Amino acid sequence: MEISGRANQLTPSLTLSIDAKAKAMKAEGIDVCGFGAGEPDFDTPEHIKQAAISALQSGFTKYTPSSGIPELRQAIAEKLAADNGLNYKPTQVVVSNGAKHACYNAILATCQPGDEVIIPAPYWVSYPDMVRLAGAEAVIIPTSERNGWKMRAEDFENAMTPRTKMLILNSPGNPSGSVYTREEMEALVDIAAGEDIYILSDEIYEKLVYDDAKHVSIASLSKEAYDLTLTV
Repeated sequence: MEISGRANQLTPSLTLSIDAKAKAMKAEGIDVCGFGAGEPDFDTPEHIKQAAISALQSGFTKYTPSSGIPELRQAIAEKLAADNGLNYKPTQVVVSNGAKHACYNAILATCQPGDEVIIPAPYWVSYPDMVRLAGAEAVIIPTSERNGWKMRAEDFENAMTPRTKMLILNSPGNPSGSVYTREEMEALVDIAAGEDIYILSDEIYEKLVYDDAKHVSIASLSKEAYDLTLTV
């Protein structure tokens, strides 16, 4: 079977490779902490298991609307309003098979072949491959410990070209744990708004904040931010 050029651009998952290595070491009796897969070390809570079992037993096994059942979209909209200060209608919410699927859909829906997508490093390893599959180019912006592993506004501005289409912002970040402040996000929005650059805001780790850090949804900052941002 001949593999497509798009597929040949993909690289093996480093996350799964590291996770497999850690499990192999544990099987050999080596005391090791696995920092590969971002998976909880506790079991799925019992009430969630029971809800899934109940749904199956009650016949909730058929196709659903492609964007999700209305009740779930309504619940997500209510969560975003209560926790994130985001006023989305249920019709603006699309349910996906996890955040990875949502990120990929967002990139495919907005990026054309030849577009550039800015990704601050260090980054979640899947971002560049998602961008490549869309035919776009991943532009990696190095950061430093001195700046808290966060991209500065001037770094963002200097990286932009006429082909820049999107910024992927992951705050709190994987793997650094860095959290952008409101002021830092406002500076990024000002630059993005000036060039109509979309912001893919991956907020999957919003509850993993420590010390004095506070999570802020970038789309909540202003109408400009709201209009440019796809929130995951």
